[in-house]
Amino acid sequence: MATGRFLTFEGMDGCGKTTQLRALAEWFRQQGRSVVETVEPGGTEIGRQIRKVLLDPANTAIFPRTELLLYFASRAQNVEEVIRPALDRGDLVLCDRFTDSTLVYQGAGRGLQAPVVRELDRIACQGLEPHLTILIDIDLETSLLRARRRNAKVGQDESRIDDESAAFHSKVREGYLELAAMFPERIVLIDGRATMAEVTRLIQEAVLERV
Repeated sequence: MATGRFLTFEGMDGCGKTTQLRALAEWFRQQGRSVVETVEPGGTEIGRQIRKVLLDPANTAIFPRTELLLYFASRAQNVEEVIRPALDRGDLVLCDRFTDSTLVYQGAGRGLQAPVVRELDRIACQGLEPHLTILIDIDLETSLLRARRRNAKVGQDESRIDDESAAFHSKVREGYLELAAMFPERIVLIDGRATMAEVTRLIQEAVLERV
């Protein structure tokens, strides 16, 4: 019987989740585990095309509901094409963002209601939920500083969400903390202010304990 496990990484931009996801994937591979890494939005060829539309700073005309539907379009493709098949094989799947991101960015940040987000999740993800979610928390100032520093290095092609107001990003962080309080059995809150090595250690301990 397949024993695949689905782990997601969440947090504000600049929290280090992508770096930590890759570190955890490598750690598991060294132990001989088959690991699949994916990302939302993205993860598939169709998803990457949707990602360009979503994150292009030139696309200021996107309405919140359009944005919401595009995120779930990418996610539906990822679930069908990458995530479900990998879990059925017994692989460990690590995903950089999933529906929790939509609940806080579009739900809390854009003011779209959580029931709407959850109904679209039901349609797009067909009941798939993470076994464990690693939420790396950093303060608002650090998040914005790191995100803008990153964009200055790699270009502004994906900065549309980063360019939102501090008030928007504050709502996002509050939304994440509320989710962590609501689902402590699934979401592990990690202090992103610690050193990179310490964050890595805390994540490994959480995964060993819960998965």
